[in-house]
Amino acid sequence: MLRTCVHCGFCTATCPTFVLLGDELDSPRGRIYLIKDMLETGRPATKEVVTHVDRCLSCLSCMTTCPSGVNYMHLVDHARAYIERTYRRPPAERFLRQVLGTVLPRPGLLRLALFGARLTRPLGKLISGQSMLAQRLRAMLDLAPPTVPSASAVEKPQVHPAEGVRKARVALLAGCAQQVVNPRINEATIRLLTRLGVEVVVARGSGCCGGLNHHMGQHDPAMALARANIDAWSREAADEGLDAVIINASGCGTTVKDYGFLFRSEPDPWPEKAEKVAALTLDITEFLTRFGYTPTRPAPALTVAYHAACSLQHGQQITTEPKALLARAGFRVVEPKEPHLCCGSAGTYNLLQPAISGRLRERKLGNLKATKPDLIAAGNIGCITQLSGDALPVVHTVELLDWMAGGPRPPGVPG
Repeated sequence: MLRTCVHCGFCTATCPTFVLLGDELDSPRGRIYLIKDMLETGRPATKEVVTHVDRCLSCLSCMTTCPSGVNYMHLVDHARAYIERTYRRPPAERFLRQVLGTVLPRPGLLRLALFGARLTRPLGKLISGQSMLAQRLRAMLDLAPPTVPSASAVEKPQVHPAEGVRKARVALLAGCAQQVVNPRINEATIRLLTRLGVEVVVARGSGCCGGLNHHMGQHDPAMALARANIDAWSREAADEGLDAVIINASGCGTTVKDYGFLFRSEPDPWPEKAEKVAALTLDITEFLTRFGYTPTRPAPALTVAYHAACSLQHGQQITTEPKALLARAGFRVVEPKEPHLCCGSAGTYNLLQPAISGRLRERKLGNLKATKPDLIAAGNIGCITQLSGDALPVVHTVELLDWMAGGPRPPGVPG
């Protein structure tokens, strides 16, 4: 991977951190130089390497742009795991990363944390200064929702039967943060699929995809979460069969589709099981495009600005399906300038790098508002959370598709 890069510099034009900061070391090409030197010499990671690798969003825009086919995703993830093994972060940094890696993948703990953040949110105004710690504390409180939704019954391990004749059987990743922050997304997905004649299984033992831990370099916790999913879906596939594993959070989809690579060096039977799960995995918009989606309500007179989540357009190369489905549902779909640039969410990035994340958010919202939409649609919970809190409602694509096919109108969407 290191030697595939010819250092042509095409990636610098589409890298969000280079566009903002103008530092060669904050471009994919510059980071590859740093990673190459670190790995080929076998030296422990230095503060300089850690600074610039930490600033990478893993938006993967560089992979879409790269003419040489450098798999930057695998390279930077390997570098992050190497950093965690060889670099001693300051105590506060280690503690924060441990908390995030423990709390975010576990819905019960996250719900408790958000309740606590909601109660202490007014104290955010008392946190002064521009130290990284102060910025991160303010970002955590700002991102906490004003209300925490109750747990949804649909996300418990169970089978949601198809309406009418069963045409397909799928497993749904209920996820971790998404089911706490916005359970309406899974509810809309299940309603829509079952209405189309698809039986939906929330498999016992499945949970967080492992992506949040993986992108922080926490290899072992990430693999443990991935193993649980592979086991759970393999059992379902062997029992009554699965036509697909459906993901409605594109960040998770990118991770699950990469399970085959993650388990390539594990002992048998893990590589084969992981490959089979990865091959079954589809984003909800991929599945609806293949399976057939038809609205049942008259077209609404609404303009939707479609925000292309990085993990969907760059990580999975899914670009046309969501927009085509929204248009089929009757919406007027518009796309902002610089659709390739990240909104700044990027998993835990908006908590760990709040200043850069905030600048990217404002840039993205400015471009979205310039299209004069009635609302924004996106396919990833991180993007939805990042872009919310402004005047425009931000909803998941599947919520709009469900609404136009007989489901309830998403909150905040003009009627």
